[in-house]
Amino acid sequence: MRTLPIEQRFETFSYLPPLNDDQIRRQIQYILDQGYIAGIEFNDSPAPTEYYWTMWKLPLFKNPSVQDVLYEIGECRSEYSDKYIRVVGFDNIRQCQVMSFIVHKPGNNSGYRPY
Repeated sequence: MRTLPIEQRFETFSYLPPLNDDQIRRQIQYILDQGYIAGIEFNDSPAPTEYYWTMWKLPLFKNPSVQDVLYEIGECRSEYSDKYIRVVGFDNIRQCQVMSFIVHKPGNNSGYRPY
């Protein structure tokens, strides 16, 4: 039996290969289809003990499109390329975050590139 290579794991999707642009797009579409509010956050460390991430602007209220969310990811990524960036889905009925995934790791070329 083969084990995973030794590297830091972040969230659920970190056990999969990095998401490509189309997979990120589909995850964002899922967030919006469920009626969740999309938000973008960044932080120096993705450690599970880091509960508080800094928000990039306000959450995207008023039914944004997938392209709107991708644009904000690109803007955040260009300003904070040395930080971990994640997308979160917030359920305003249950008043909690229901999903999140990392779209950018510092020093890594993975993640959405709008250009």
